[in-house]
Amino acid sequence: MSNIIKSKFGARFDPHLVARGSCSSVERKGSFFCFSLRLSDEDIREYSFTDRERAIKMRSQMIDLLEKKFIFDRKKELNYY
Repeated sequence: MSNIIKSKFGARFDPHLVARGSCSSVERKGSFFCFSLRLSDEDIREYSFTDRERAIKMRSQMIDLLEKKFIFDRKKELNYY
C-alpha cells in the first residue's frame, strides 16, 4: 500500500503497475528478442537483443527505472505547487 501515490488530479495509482503496462512483453522477431517501451504518446522505444535472458533482464530494469521516474516526477511536481 505504501507504493500507491496520488496524482495531481486526485487519482491514486501504483507506479509499478503503470510501468509494467507501458512495457510490452518480450517477443521473438526473426533472430532477435524485442520489447517496446511507451514513454509518451509520441515516444515509443523498441529494444532488441540476441539473447532472451538479456532481453528479460533489461525489460525488468527498464520497468524499475520507469517506476522511479514516475515517483521522481511526482515528488518534483509537489515541490513546485
